[in-house]
Amino acid sequence: MTDRKPDFGGLRVAALESRRADDLTRMIEKHGGVPFVSPSMREVPIEPNRTAIEFAYSVITGQISVVILMTGVGFRHLLRATEKHLDNQKFLDALSDIVTVCRGPKPVAAMKEVGLKPTHRVPEPNTWRELLTTLDQNVALMNQNVGLQEYGIANTSLIAGLEARGATVFPVRPYAWDFPEDPTLLRQNVRALASGQRDVVMFTSAHQAVNLLRCAEEMNLVNELRQGLKRMVVASIGPTTSQMLEESEIRVDLEPEHPKMGHLVVDTARRAGEIHTNRHTIQMMPIHDELPMNAADNTGPAWQQSLFLKACRGEPTERTPIWLMRQAGRYMAEYREVRAKTSFLDLCKNPQLCSEVMCTAVNKLGVDAAIIFSDLLPILEPLGFDLEFVKGDGPVIHNPIRGAAEVDRVKELDEPGSLQFVYDTVRQTRADMPEEIPVIGFSGSPFTLASYAIEGGGSRAYTNTKQLMYSDPGAWDALMSRLSRAIVVYLNEQIAAGANCVQLFDSWVGCLSPSDYKQFVLPHMRRIFEGVDPSVPVINFGTGNPMLLPLMRGDRRTVVGVDWRIDLDAAWKMIGADRPVQGNLEPAVLLGTPELIKERAAQVLQQAGGRPGHIFNLGHGVFQQTPVENVIALVEMVKELSAV
Repeated sequence: MTDRKPDFGGLRVAALESRRADDLTRMIEKHGGVPFVSPSMREVPIEPNRTAIEFAYSVITGQISVVILMTGVGFRHLLRATEKHLDNQKFLDALSDIVTVCRGPKPVAAMKEVGLKPTHRVPEPNTWRELLTTLDQNVALMNQNVGLQEYGIANTSLIAGLEARGATVFPVRPYAWDFPEDPTLLRQNVRALASGQRDVVMFTSAHQAVNLLRCAEEMNLVNELRQGLKRMVVASIGPTTSQMLEESEIRVDLEPEHPKMGHLVVDTARRAGEIHTNRHTIQMMPIHDELPMNAADNTGPAWQQSLFLKACRGEPTERTPIWLMRQAGRYMAEYREVRAKTSFLDLCKNPQLCSEVMCTAVNKLGVDAAIIFSDLLPILEPLGFDLEFVKGDGPVIHNPIRGAAEVDRVKELDEPGSLQFVYDTVRQTRADMPEEIPVIGFSGSPFTLASYAIEGGGSRAYTNTKQLMYSDPGAWDALMSRLSRAIVVYLNEQIAAGANCVQLFDSWVGCLSPSDYKQFVLPHMRRIFEGVDPSVPVINFGTGNPMLLPLMRGDRRTVVGVDWRIDLDAAWKMIGADRPVQGNLEPAVLLGTPELIKERAAQVLQQAGGRPGHIFNLGHGVFQQTPVENVIALVEMVKELSAV
C-alpha cells in the first residue's frame, strides 16, 4: 500500500500538538486535510522541587551510578530546579563521570547544550523496551542505584523492569503537565470530537491522551468523547503514545514506522481515507466465502449443518445458536450428585462420567452445542507440573516456575497419550451426543497456562508472571513456545477424537495491555492457529480487556469470544465484520428475574443485529449460585427472540 498518494482528501483532522502546532497545521494542509490543531498541554516546573535537589546531590556524592534521561525538556527543567540550591557544574561533572542513558535524540541534544555526551543512546522507537534492551547489552544493573528522570505519569513497567534486574530506582520528576494557558482551542476540539465533527485525530505525545480526557471530564463530555473517538481514525506517533492511548481505552488505528511527526502525517494521509470509509460502511462481509473450512453438504454428518457450525462459518441461520460456558456445573443438582462421589480431578479423568455430565446438561437445557467436560490445567501435568485441586482453594501447582533457569524443566508434550483420558472424553461424548449437536474441545491459551505455571494458582496482580515476561524475554519466549507446541498437539488430538470445534480460553490475559499482548503473546497465538487442523473452527476467547479484541482475530476460521465488559456491537466493530463472534451476556444477569434476563438477552441480540455469524453465550461461565430454571429460560428466550 505504500504507493498510494498521501492525501487526506478533505478529511477533518484534529491534532493536539503544542510546541509545533503551526508546523503540524501546514503539514496537514499540504496533504489535503482540513486542520484543527489545538495545543493541549504545557510543561509546568515543580517548585520548589526538593526531590530534584536531593537527586542531584545523590549524583554529586556518588550515591547514584546510572542516570536515565527520558526527555530533553525534563533534563533542562532538572538543571533549573537545582541551580539555585547547589553547584550545577559539580552536578554536570558528576554526570560526566557516571553512566548516562538517553531515551532518544531530544535528551541527547539537551545534554549537548551543556557540553555532555551520553554513555548510551536508546535506538528507535525509543520505548522503555528498547531502553531495557540497551541496558541489558551494556550495563550490569545488579545492586546499582539508578536515577530515572520521569515525565508525566510514572512508567511502572520500566521501573519494574529495572528492579527485576537488581537495580534500586530513584525517580525524579522535574516538571508536570497542565492545560495550555488558553484552553479555548482544546475545548473546541473536545466538543467537535464528541459530536462527530472530526474524521481523524492525531496524537503526537502520550500525555495528550491524559489531558484530552481530563478536559472532557471537566466539560462533562467523557462518554460523548469516547463514543466519538470510536467513529474516527486515531493515529499515534509511536509505541509509547500508542501504549498510553490503549491504556486509556482509546483504540489506535495506525502508527508510522518511524516515530516522527512528518512520518505520522504522511502515513495518516495515505491510509486514513480507507480506514474512515470502512468504519462508516457497516456491511457484513460474506465470511463463509473466506473460510478454509468446507461447508458440508446435506449428505454429511448432521452436526456439519448445525446452527452452531453454520454460525462459525458465518452462514445465515434460522435463529441464533446458543450454548453456555460451564453449562454443566455445580448449579445443576445432577452434577452435584456426581461430584459428591468423586474428586474434580478424578471426574475429569473418567470419560464415561464426563460424557454423562455433559449429555445431561445438553438434554436439560436444550442448547445447540456441547463442550467436553474437562479443565484447563490437566495439560500441565505431562509437562512436569504437580497439579492438585484443593477444596476451597481451587487448582494449586506445587512446583511453580520461579525464575528463568526453571523454564528448562518444562517438558515437551512428546507423548500425547499422557492425556488419553481427555481424548477418550471427546470420543465418548461424541458417541453419546445426538448427531446434530456439535462437540467442542478446548484448551487453555498459552498466557493463561503460563500464568498458572508461574504463579502456582490464582493471582490478582500476576507479579511473578510479569516479572519473568519483562525481565527475561528469552526465557518467556521459550516457555510460551513450549506451551504453544503442546496446545497444538493437544487440540489436534481432540479433533482426531471427534471434536467438531475447539475453543482457546485465555481467562487471565486481560491483565495485559494491547502492546504487551502484541509483543509477548500474539506471536505464539499465531503459531497455534497455524498448527491446529484447519478443518474445524477455533473460538478464541479472552476476558478482562476489550482493547485486546482486534488482536484476537486469529485466522480466517476464527470465532472471537467476547466477554460482558463491552457492548457486542462495539466489540464486533473492533474485531471486524469479517469474523464471527460469540457472546456476551453478563453471567450475573442469570441471578436476576426472568424479566431482566429477557431484557438483557434481547439487548445482546439487538446489538448483533441479526447478522450471520453470531453465537449466543455468556461473557464467562455460569455461576454456581445460578437457578437452573433461569438457565433453561434463557435458552428458550434466545430461541424465541432470534427466530426468523
